[in-house]
Amino acid sequence: MSDRPIRIRRGSMADLDTIVQFNRAMAVESENKTLDPSTVTDGVRRALEDPGRSVYFLAEADRTVVGQAMVTMEWSDWRNGFFWWIQSVYVDPGSRNRGVFRAIYEHIHALASKRPDVCGVRLYVHRDNRTAIEVYGKLGMKLTDYLLYEEDLSEVSDSPAS
Repeated sequence: MSDRPIRIRRGSMADLDTIVQFNRAMAVESENKTLDPSTVTDGVRRALEDPGRSVYFLAEADRTVVGQAMVTMEWSDWRNGFFWWIQSVYVDPGSRNRGVFRAIYEHIHALASKRPDVCGVRLYVHRDNRTAIEVYGKLGMKLTDYLLYEEDLSEVSDSPAS
Protein backbone atom coordinates (compact mmCIF):
# COMPACT_ATOMS: atom_id res chain seq x y z
CA MET A 1 0.00 0.00 0.00
CA SER A 2 1.45 3.34 -0.95
CA ASP A 3 0.90 6.61 0.89
CA ARG A 4 -2.14 7.31 -1.26
CA PRO A 5 -5.28 8.21 0.65
CA ILE A 6 -7.58 5.58 2.04
CA ARG A 7 -11.05 5.71 0.53
CA ILE A 8 -14.05 4.33 2.44
CA ARG A 9 -17.07 3.03 0.56
CA ARG A 10 -20.07 0.82 1.15
CA GLY A 11 -19.66 -2.80 0.27
CA SER A 12 -21.68 -4.32 -2.56
CA MET A 13 -22.39 -7.78 -3.92
CA ALA A 14 -19.28 -7.38 -6.09
CA ASP A 15 -17.26 -7.50 -2.85
CA LEU A 16 -18.74 -10.80 -1.66
CA ASP A 17 -15.61 -12.93 -2.18
CA THR A 18 -13.29 -10.38 -0.56
CA ILE A 19 -15.52 -9.99 2.50
CA VAL A 20 -15.83 -13.76 2.90
CA GLN A 21 -12.05 -14.12 2.61
CA PHE A 22 -11.48 -11.36 5.18
CA ASN A 23 -14.06 -12.82 7.61
CA ARG A 24 -12.49 -16.26 7.43
CA ALA A 25 -8.98 -14.84 7.92
CA MET A 26 -10.16 -12.75 10.88
CA ALA A 27 -11.73 -15.79 12.61
CA VAL A 28 -8.51 -17.80 12.31
CA GLU A 29 -6.34 -14.92 13.42
CA SER A 30 -8.43 -13.59 16.31
CA GLU A 31 -10.05 -16.76 17.70
CA ASN A 32 -8.28 -19.66 15.97
CA LYS A 33 -11.59 -20.68 14.39
CA THR A 34 -12.01 -22.08 10.91
CA LEU A 35 -15.32 -20.92 9.48
CA ASP A 36 -17.31 -22.95 6.98
CA PRO A 37 -16.97 -21.15 3.61
CA SER A 38 -20.53 -21.93 2.55
CA THR A 39 -22.05 -20.62 5.79
CA VAL A 40 -19.97 -17.43 5.72
CA THR A 41 -20.74 -16.84 2.04
CA ASP A 42 -24.46 -17.22 2.67
CA GLY A 43 -24.25 -14.93 5.70
CA VAL A 44 -22.34 -12.21 3.88
CA ARG A 45 -24.69 -12.47 0.89
CA ARG A 46 -27.73 -12.00 3.14
CA ALA A 47 -26.06 -9.03 4.84
CA LEU A 48 -25.26 -7.39 1.50
CA GLU A 49 -28.79 -7.97 0.20
CA ASP A 50 -30.48 -6.32 3.19
CA PRO A 51 -29.08 -2.95 4.35
CA GLY A 52 -31.61 -3.05 7.22
CA ARG A 53 -29.71 -6.07 8.51
CA SER A 54 -26.21 -4.66 8.16
CA VAL A 55 -23.88 -2.53 6.05
CA TYR A 56 -20.25 -3.24 5.18
CA PHE A 57 -17.77 -0.40 4.89
CA LEU A 58 -14.63 -1.17 2.92
CA ALA A 59 -11.33 0.68 2.91
CA GLU A 60 -9.50 0.95 -0.39
CA ALA A 61 -5.95 2.02 -1.12
CA ASP A 62 -4.60 1.99 -4.64
CA ARG A 63 -7.99 0.58 -5.78
CA THR A 64 -7.51 -2.50 -3.60
CA VAL A 65 -9.69 -3.40 -0.63
CA VAL A 66 -7.42 -3.38 2.41
CA GLY A 67 -9.90 -3.39 5.28
CA GLN A 68 -13.51 -3.79 6.31
CA ALA A 69 -16.06 -3.37 9.07
CA MET A 70 -19.72 -4.28 9.22
CA VAL A 71 -22.33 -2.20 11.06
CA THR A 72 -25.50 -3.66 12.56
CA MET A 73 -28.16 -1.76 14.46
CA GLU A 74 -29.56 -2.41 17.94
CA TRP A 75 -32.55 -0.47 19.28
CA SER A 76 -32.20 1.01 22.77
CA ASP A 77 -35.50 1.77 24.44
CA TRP A 78 -33.59 3.42 27.30
CA ARG A 79 -32.09 5.95 24.93
CA ASN A 80 -34.77 6.02 22.23
CA GLY A 81 -32.13 5.45 19.58
CA PHE A 82 -29.99 2.92 17.76
CA PHE A 83 -26.55 1.73 18.74
CA TRP A 84 -24.44 1.03 15.71
CA TRP A 85 -22.41 -2.11 16.41
CA ILE A 86 -19.13 -2.43 14.54
CA GLN A 87 -18.39 -6.06 13.70
CA SER A 88 -16.32 -8.16 11.28
CA VAL A 89 -13.36 -5.80 11.54
CA TYR A 90 -10.39 -6.87 9.46
CA VAL A 91 -7.38 -5.13 7.98
CA ASP A 92 -5.15 -6.93 5.51
CA PRO A 93 -1.82 -7.71 7.26
CA GLY A 94 0.20 -5.76 4.68
CA SER A 95 -1.85 -2.63 5.39
CA ARG A 96 -1.82 -2.63 9.18
CA ASN A 97 -0.45 0.28 11.20
CA ARG A 98 -1.28 2.66 8.36
CA GLY A 99 -4.54 4.13 9.61
CA VAL A 100 -6.91 1.81 7.74
CA PHE A 101 -9.17 0.98 10.67
CA ARG A 102 -8.96 4.57 11.93
CA ALA A 103 -10.29 5.73 8.54
CA ILE A 104 -13.12 3.17 8.65
CA TYR A 105 -14.01 4.06 12.25
CA GLU A 106 -13.96 7.81 11.61
CA HIS A 107 -16.20 7.31 8.58
CA ILE A 108 -18.72 5.25 10.56
CA HIS A 109 -18.55 7.66 13.50
CA ALA A 110 -19.18 10.66 11.23
CA LEU A 111 -22.20 8.98 9.61
CA ALA A 112 -23.62 7.96 13.00
CA SER A 113 -23.09 11.44 14.45
CA LYS A 114 -25.18 13.02 11.71
CA ARG A 115 -28.20 10.83 12.48
CA PRO A 116 -30.48 11.87 15.33
CA ASP A 117 -31.73 8.28 15.69
CA VAL A 118 -28.24 6.95 16.54
CA CYS A 119 -27.28 7.19 20.22
CA GLY A 120 -23.88 5.51 20.13
CA VAL A 121 -21.31 3.29 18.48
CA ARG A 122 -20.25 0.02 20.09
CA LEU A 123 -18.15 -3.01 19.34
CA TYR A 124 -17.00 -6.11 21.09
CA VAL A 125 -13.55 -7.63 21.00
CA HIS A 126 -12.10 -10.93 22.13
CA ARG A 127 -10.55 -10.40 25.56
CA ASP A 128 -7.18 -11.75 24.37
CA ASN A 129 -6.95 -9.46 21.32
CA ARG A 130 -4.64 -6.93 22.98
CA THR A 131 -3.72 -5.20 19.72
CA ALA A 132 -7.34 -4.42 18.86
CA ILE A 133 -8.10 -3.33 22.43
CA GLU A 134 -5.23 -0.85 22.26
CA VAL A 135 -6.40 0.48 18.88
CA TYR A 136 -9.96 0.99 20.09
CA GLY A 137 -8.73 2.86 23.16
CA LYS A 138 -6.59 5.17 21.04
CA LEU A 139 -9.68 6.03 19.01
CA GLY A 140 -11.43 7.23 22.16
CA MET A 141 -13.62 4.21 22.76
CA LYS A 142 -14.05 3.18 26.37
CA LEU A 143 -14.52 -0.17 28.07
CA THR A 144 -18.09 -0.46 29.35
CA ASP A 145 -19.46 -2.01 32.53
CA TYR A 146 -21.30 -4.67 30.50
CA LEU A 147 -20.26 -8.30 30.11
CA LEU A 148 -21.39 -10.26 27.07
CA TYR A 149 -23.23 -13.56 27.49
CA GLU A 150 -24.47 -15.84 24.75
CA GLU A 151 -26.00 -19.18 24.03
CA ASP A 152 -24.80 -20.33 20.63
CA LEU A 153 -27.81 -22.15 19.24
CA SER A 154 -25.80 -23.44 16.30
CA GLU A 155 -23.91 -25.62 18.78
CA VAL A 156 -27.02 -27.01 20.53
CA SER A 157 -27.66 -30.69 19.74
CA ASP A 158 -30.99 -31.79 18.21
CA SER A 159 -31.08 -34.86 20.43
CA PRO A 160 -33.04 -34.75 23.68
CA ALA A 161 -31.16 -34.84 26.95
CA SER A 162 -30.66 -38.29 28.46
